[in-house]
Amino acid sequence: LGCKCLFGLGVPEMVVIAGVAALLFGPKQLPEIGRSVGKTVKSFQQGSQGIRNRTEERT
Repeated sequence: LGCKCLFGLGVPEMVVIAGVAALLFGPKQLPEIGRSVGKTVKSFQQGSQGIRNRTEERT
């Protein structure tokens, strides 16, 4: 346990966020929202990795 998964949030926090999202958006829209969030996070990670690589090349 004690694993920080995404943005410093653990599993219990992610479960609460998913529950609130289900109440707000309804269960039918959750898969689409999940895909969108996943793509956004992946894009952000790739961008930050690119910045890190360029910074390391300069030093």
